[in-house]
Amino acid sequence: MSGSRSTEDGLIARYFAPLAGPGADGLSDDAATLTPSPGCDLVLTADAIVAGVHFFPDDPPASIARKALGVNCSDLAAKGASPRGILLTLALADDWTEAWLADFAAGLAGAIRDFGIPLLGGDTVRAAGPTSIGVTALGEVPAGTMVRRMTARIGDRICVSGTIGDAALGLLLRSGPMPAWGTALGAQGCDVLIDRYWHPQPRLALGPVLRRHARAAMDISDGLAGDLAKMLKGTAPEGGGRSAAIALADLPLSEAAARALALAPDLLTTILTGGDDYEILCAVAPEHLAACLFDANAVGVPMTVIGTVTAGAGAPVFRSADGPIALPSAGSFSHF
Repeated sequence: MSGSRSTEDGLIARYFAPLAGPGADGLSDDAATLTPSPGCDLVLTADAIVAGVHFFPDDPPASIARKALGVNCSDLAAKGASPRGILLTLALADDWTEAWLADFAAGLAGAIRDFGIPLLGGDTVRAAGPTSIGVTALGEVPAGTMVRRMTARIGDRICVSGTIGDAALGLLLRSGPMPAWGTALGAQGCDVLIDRYWHPQPRLALGPVLRRHARAAMDISDGLAGDLAKMLKGTAPEGGGRSAAIALADLPLSEAAARALALAPDLLTTILTGGDDYEILCAVAPEHLAACLFDANAVGVPMTVIGTVTAGAGAPVFRSADGPIALPSAGSFSHF
C-alpha cells in the first residue's frame, strides 16, 4: 500500500466505527453482542457482491455500498424479519483509494440509516483480485413465524411487490453501447432503470404483511422465472409436484420498462430472467389474498397478483394472449 493510505485500524476508526450500533463497542473489540427481543428468533443471511460480477468497478462507491446492504436486507424482508444488525467484510483491490473508501462509507451510512440496521462488526482486508464486499445481515421475527421459501400449496395465488425487470434493463444500459430503445426512452427513462440497478429497494415494510398472510416467500434476485421455479421445487405439502401459471398481462412494469418493452419486444426475456429486481415473490392462500393486498398497500409497497400455483412438476408457464412463451432453460442468473 502507498504511504498515503491509512492502516487497517485507521480505516476502521475513520470510516466504520462511527456507524457501529449498540453492542459493537465502537468496533474496538473482536466481536459484538446481540440479544434478540423477548420471544423472537434470530434470522441470519449472507450475500457477497464482487467487482466485475455484481457491479462495475467504476460504479459510484456509495451505490456499491447501498447495493451490498440492500441485497441482504431484501433477504430479511422476504423472511418477514425486522433488521437488527450487519457484519461487513470488505476486501479491497490493490488500486483502492481513500477517496473511494470515503464515498463507500458515506453510502453505507445512508443505507444503514434508511434500512434501520446498524453495523456490528466485520473485517477489512486487501484482496488478491477484485474488490468484494460480504455482508452478513441479522434480523428477528416473533418465534416460529419466519416465512419459508418452499411451503406454497397448490391453488395459492402468486404475488410480487413493486415492478419487475427495471434493474435488468438498467444493467443493459450500463454495460454496453446505448441501444435504440434506450435512445427512444430518453435520459430520464434510462436514469430510472439504471437507478434500480444501482440501488435495490429492500421491501422491509412488507415483513409483518408476509408473516400475517404469505404461505411462502423469497426475494427475486436471479430473475422472476428462475426464482419462481426455485420456490416451487420439491413436493407440495399436500403431495405431488408444483408448478405455476403466470399471466404476462398482469406482470407489474414501471412506465420506463413498459415503454422499453413496447419499443423492443425481445426484452421480455431480459425482464423475466435478468435478475436484480429485489422485489418480494410470495404465495398467498386465496382466503388471505384480499387482506394481503390491502395491507401491502397500507405500508406503501403495492403487490400484484400474477398467477396461481398449479399441480405438476414442469417449469412455471408464462402465458401471453397468444399462448405460452418459451424461455431459456436456465431461466435465471447463475454464478456457475
